[in-house]
Amino acid sequence: MEGNVEAMEFGPYLMLASLEGAVTAAVLALTAVGLSLVFGVMRVVNVAHGEFFMLGAVLAWAVASAVGGPPALGFLAALLVAPIAVGLIAAAADMTILKRVEYDPERTIVVTIGLLYIIQQATLMTYGPEARPVEPPFNARLALPWITWDGGPRLYWPWGLSTTTYKLAVIGAAVAVLLGVWLLMTRTKIGLIMRATQLDREMAQAFGIPVERIYALVFGLGAGLAALGAVLIVPIQQAHYLMGGDPLLLSFIVVIIGGLGSLPGTVVAAILIGMSDGIISVFFTPTLAKILATLLVALVLVFRPQGLFGARPA
Repeated sequence: MEGNVEAMEFGPYLMLASLEGAVTAAVLALTAVGLSLVFGVMRVVNVAHGEFFMLGAVLAWAVASAVGGPPALGFLAALLVAPIAVGLIAAAADMTILKRVEYDPERTIVVTIGLLYIIQQATLMTYGPEARPVEPPFNARLALPWITWDGGPRLYWPWGLSTTTYKLAVIGAAVAVLLGVWLLMTRTKIGLIMRATQLDREMAQAFGIPVERIYALVFGLGAGLAALGAVLIVPIQQAHYLMGGDPLLLSFIVVIIGGLGSLPGTVVAAILIGMSDGIISVFFTPTLAKILATLLVALVLVFRPQGLFGARPA
């Protein structure tokens, strides 16, 4: 009987922590897939990826504030404008900066570090140091049911255990976008061109593929996915000019664990890291979650350097 009482007390809160982890995993998957796509096609380690995430959140606040009116209208405008604007900024950065260093792996790291500080300081000067919220388009609370087996299955609603419709919508939106990215890469002509460029840049150029334009498209798409994740999360976490650090760190962790350039591996690793981060943060501390994620990266690098889904070097 005592064990049943403990399960009744622990189980619902584990479910609540899992839902929080699912929201984290959904946004992390969008951000990390953007980073993985850029590395997979361009072989560029984009250290400024977290700042594109931050820029998406800041632009979401700016657009929603400028539109005004009902929260749903401002949020919808931000959802359309912010990822496109960030993608265009990233594509312009690729054509004016990365192209000039010829996508050299070492120089692109230095260049994207510089881009990180430029975006961060420009945002600080224009947006300011304050953290600002974006009102969600809908935010009704839903009571979460739980099943107890005391004397047989019985459905009940623990007091105070609830989530919001918006958080569930974030999870659904992320799944839909990730499915769209998969269809883009596997079922369209532009996806075929991206994969051909990834496999052999010189051969793709020989067949007349405009590789530099493809690189600009991929860099913009990767940044746009990060910005989209930021727009989805900013009604839950306020926009701030320093908010790009954690998404960058977690995205690198996810990409390393999943396998560099592997989109399926990135999604699986994002679910693993996001769920564990959410659950551990609720029951313990966010710091412990980051420590365990870093230890997991160390174990992967020692025992499977190519990542869980990465191909072994020939």
